[in-house]
Amino acid sequence: MLTGRESLVRLIGKRRRFLPNRQSLLSAPIESTLSLSVDENGGMSERAACVSGETTSAKAEWVPCPVCGSTVRGENYMINSHLGFDIFFLEASMAFLALLLCLYVCLARGTKRKLTQRTLLQLNFCSRSMETLDSSESKDLENSVVQKGLDSNLLWSTTPQFSDLGEFKENDNKQHRSDIALDSVIYNYIDSSAKNINDGMACYDTSSSSSSLLCKDEMPEHDITIAMDNISELTLETFIVGRKFSDQEELYIGTSISLLRDPDNVKDSNAIKVLSEASGCSKVLGFIPRKLAQYLSPLIEKYCISFEGCVTSVPKHSLDAVPIKIVSQIVIPCGEKEFDDRQAFRSLWKDVLQAVDSAKTCPPSMAKYQRNFCFLIQEVLASNPHLFTDDEKTFLGSFTSLSDDCQRIFVRLYTRKGPWFRMCNVSYPEVLDSEQAVRGLSGYICSFDSTIELHDDGVMKEVLNLLTVSELREISSTLTKQITRLRNCHQGRRKQDLIASLLSSYEDGLCPLLKSAILNKTGTCVHISSKAESLVWRALVKSWLLLLLMLFFLNGEQDLSAFLLVDLGIVKYPTYNCIISDQIFSDLNDLLAYEEAIEVAQIMDEALDDNNSGLVFRCISISNSHLSISCSRSTQSSAFESAPTFISCLSASWVYSKVVLLGISFLERESRYNDAVHLLKRLLGGFTCDRRRGYWTLRLSVDLEHLGRLNESLLVAEDALLDPWVRAGSRMALQRRVLRLGKPPRRWKTPCYSEAIKRKIIEVHIQGRPLNSVTGIKSRFYGEDGEQCGVEQLALQYYAGEGGGWQGVHTESGIWLTIFGLLMWDIIFADVPNVFRTRFQTAPLDLETESFYVMRKSLIESHLEKINSGIAEEILITSWESHIGVGCRGVNWDRHSLSELRAAVTCIGGSCLASICRHLAQDYRSWSSGMPDLLLWRFYEDYKGEAKLVEVKGPRDRLSEQQRAWLLVLMDYGFNVEVCKVGRPASK
Repeated sequence: MLTGRESLVRLIGKRRRFLPNRQSLLSAPIESTLSLSVDENGGMSERAACVSGETTSAKAEWVPCPVCGSTVRGENYMINSHLGFDIFFLEASMAFLALLLCLYVCLARGTKRKLTQRTLLQLNFCSRSMETLDSSESKDLENSVVQKGLDSNLLWSTTPQFSDLGEFKENDNKQHRSDIALDSVIYNYIDSSAKNINDGMACYDTSSSSSSLLCKDEMPEHDITIAMDNISELTLETFIVGRKFSDQEELYIGTSISLLRDPDNVKDSNAIKVLSEASGCSKVLGFIPRKLAQYLSPLIEKYCISFEGCVTSVPKHSLDAVPIKIVSQIVIPCGEKEFDDRQAFRSLWKDVLQAVDSAKTCPPSMAKYQRNFCFLIQEVLASNPHLFTDDEKTFLGSFTSLSDDCQRIFVRLYTRKGPWFRMCNVSYPEVLDSEQAVRGLSGYICSFDSTIELHDDGVMKEVLNLLTVSELREISSTLTKQITRLRNCHQGRRKQDLIASLLSSYEDGLCPLLKSAILNKTGTCVHISSKAESLVWRALVKSWLLLLLMLFFLNGEQDLSAFLLVDLGIVKYPTYNCIISDQIFSDLNDLLAYEEAIEVAQIMDEALDDNNSGLVFRCISISNSHLSISCSRSTQSSAFESAPTFISCLSASWVYSKVVLLGISFLERESRYNDAVHLLKRLLGGFTCDRRRGYWTLRLSVDLEHLGRLNESLLVAEDALLDPWVRAGSRMALQRRVLRLGKPPRRWKTPCYSEAIKRKIIEVHIQGRPLNSVTGIKSRFYGEDGEQCGVEQLALQYYAGEGGGWQGVHTESGIWLTIFGLLMWDIIFADVPNVFRTRFQTAPLDLETESFYVMRKSLIESHLEKINSGIAEEILITSWESHIGVGCRGVNWDRHSLSELRAAVTCIGGSCLASICRHLAQDYRSWSSGMPDLLLWRFYEDYKGEAKLVEVKGPRDRLSEQQRAWLLVLMDYGFNVEVCKVGRPASK
C-alpha cells in the first residue's frame, strides 16, 4: 500500500455515495503553480495552471451571489459550489426550490454513509441532565456563547447512560456482556427493540432541551424547595413502560394505579411495578421508567413514601408508554421518624424532579434509535449554533416536531442501503401507518407512482434493482411476447444481466412500455435522495445528516453504530468533562471547505482503486492549489499559526496535505521524482510546525539522490537535523544519510553525533529449525516443543530456558501503551479546555501533539515523581480496578492480565517507568510504534527483579530506523536491551 493511503482512508471514513461538488471540482480551472497531466507518451507534464490568466490572491474577497443575493467567499470552490446549485433550479424553472436552496445551500455537502440496519443507533443515550430554559433565556444563552468566545466556557459531564445494561459509570465494575455472537446480536437487536419499544427492563434516560447548556446537576432551587416543604401533595407526571409484561392489556383514562417495589427483579434491583387498583384486583400494568425508578425506590424503602395516581391518556399502540400522574404520600410523618440524612433526601428529590422534567422532552414512547437521532440533532445545534442560520436551525429543528411515526420511518430508511424503497416493503412494528408517515415527511422523503418520474436511466436502474430475479424475468417475458426482438432478454440467470439487457433494449427504443411494466411490479417507491429534480433533497437532507455526524463525532471513522456498541455494552467510554472555549470551525465557510477537502480525498482514494492516473493527477493539482493559497494566507495572518495543532487537524489544509502526501508516494512509485520534489517542498514550506516534517524531509533527500543531486540531498538532510520537529526514526535515518553522503570530498568533518548512532547494541544469536525459507513470507520455525511458531515465540522459549529463566510476553508497543494509559489515566482525562468535545472519545484530541505535555506539564511531572518513588504498582492496580473495560487509547484490556502488568512494572523500576512515560507524554505520536518485540522479567528474593527488552529478527530481517532509535533511547534511560537474531543451523 502507498505511504499515506491508510491514513487517508481513516480520515475519509465510510465513503459517501454521492459527492455534490464532484463535477465542479473536476471541471473548474485550477490556480496553481503545478498541473499534472498525462502527455502523449504517457508521461506527466508540468505547466503553469493559472488557466484563467488571473493571479491568485492570498486573501479572498467576499462577493454577492448574482442569483440569491447572499454573500459568499470569493474563492473558486465556494463560488462554483454555490452557483452550481442555484443555477440548477433556475434552469428547471423551480423558483420556490431555488429560494429554498438559498436557505440551505451552505449545508449542501456530503452524503449519507453507507449503513445497514445492523449499524442502527440503539443506545438510549441522554444529553446532560439540566433544567429547560424558556425560549428567551435559550436565545440569550446561545448568543452569549457565540459572541463571548473564549470568555464563555461550556462545561458538561460526559458520563453516558446505558439502556438495558444499567448505568455506565466510572466506578461501575459490573460487566454486561452478551454470551452470543456479536453479529447475531446486532442483527436481531433493533427488531426486538422495535417490537417492545417500552420494555420495562430498559433504562429510559432522557435528554434536555438542545439549547440548555447548564451543568449536569444544576436544578432550579424553587423546585427543590417545593419538594421539601410539600412532599405529601407533590404530583409527578411520568409513564408506564414495559407494557409487554403487563397482566392487563386494556387501559382507560382515569384508571387508579399505585406503585410497588420489585427488588427481586433480575434486570433491575430498583424496579417499581405499576399496579391497577380497579375493582379491588391489583394487576401489573407495567413499570416505572428505570431512570426515575432509580431515585424513587430509595424514597419508597428508606423514607416510607408511597405513590398513587391515575392514567391520564391511552396511547394508540398497546405497547407504547402510558402517561400517568402520581401523587406522593408520606406513610410515616416526619415528626415520628427523623430522616437520617436530609442532604441525601434532598438530593434524591432533586434527581426525581430532573428525571421527570427531562422526560417531557424525550418521553419513553420514543424508540431508542429515534431518541438518539433527535439527541444528535439537538446536541449539534446546541454546541455549534454559529454554523447555522436561523432558517437552517428551523429546518433541522423541524425534525423533532414531526410525529413519532414520521421520525421512526425516516431514521429507518436513512440507515438502510437505498436509495429507493418499495412502499410494500416499508413496514415496521413500531410504525402504525407507514404510508401516512411517508406523507408526513414531505421535504425529507420523496415518492413517485407514475412513469414520469422514471425519466433518467440511472433512476430506472436503481428501481430495477428493487425487483427480484423472478419479477425481472416476468417483465422480460411479458415484453418478449409483445416484441419478438426481445426473445433472448429473459434467458440470463444473473440479476445484473437481466437489468442490463432490459436497459439496453429500452435505450434502443425496443421497450417503450418498460416504465409501465416496472411500476406495475414495484408499486409506489420512496427515496431520500435522487439524481434529477430531487437533487435538492439529496444535497440538503443527505448533506445535513452527514454534517451532523461529522460535527458530532469530529471524525470520519465513527458513525451511528457507535451508539449501538455502547448500548450493547461492547464499548464503554471514559468519564471526563468537556470544557469548550474555542470552536473547531470559526464559521460555516471553514466547515464547507473542510467537507470539500474530504470529497477530494475520497475522489483520490477511488481513483487509486480504479488505477485512474489522470484523476489522481487532478486531485494532486487541486490539493496543491489549495495549499498554495493557504500558505500565502498564513504568511499574512498569525491566526493560522496560533491555532492548536489538534484543532488544525480538522482543517481543509490538513486534509489537502494528506492528499498531496499520498500523491507523492504515487509519483515516487512512477519514478517521477521531479514532481515529488516540487510537492515535498510545498509541504515543507507550508507546514513549519508539524511532526510530519521529518518524513517529508527524508523523502525529499531520497528523491534528490534519485535525481543525482547528491550535494543538494546532503544539504537537505543536514538542515533537517536542525529542525526541532524532525524526531524519532526520521531523525535517525537522516543522521545515517548524512554520514553516508557526507564523506570526503563532500564533507571532511565528522558530525558530532556519529559516535552516538554507531553505538553497539548487544546481539544474541540463536538457531532454530526453519519451516519455510521463502523471501517475502514471515519466517516460521519449529519450537522446542515441536510445534510451529514464529521467531518471537522461539525467542521466548530460548529466554525461558537456557537464556536465563526469563518470563515475558511478545507485545511490541502494546504493553507499553497499556502501562502508559493505566499509569497516566488521571492525566489523560484531566480537565483541559477544548480537548474533549464529544461523548465518544477515548483520548483527548491533543494526545498525539506536543501540546499534551505542555498543557499538563505540572500535573505530569508531579505524577512522574510518584512513579519514580516506587508506587507505580499501586497506581496501576487502582487504575485497573476503577476503569476495567473502559476505552482508552492504547489500553488493551484483553491482551494482558493484571498479574503480567504488575510483574512488568515491578521489575522495570520506578526510574525507568517515569522516563518512558515522560517520553511518550512529550511525543506520543512519534514514539508509539517501533518498540522492542519482547518484554522480559524475572524475580529475585524479596519481590525484587529485573527487566529486559529484546528486539527479535529473523534470518532476512534488519532493524528499522524507528526500532534503532527506540533501542538507543532505552539504553540512555538505563534499560537492559539487546537484539536476538534467529538463524538456521549451519549446513554440513
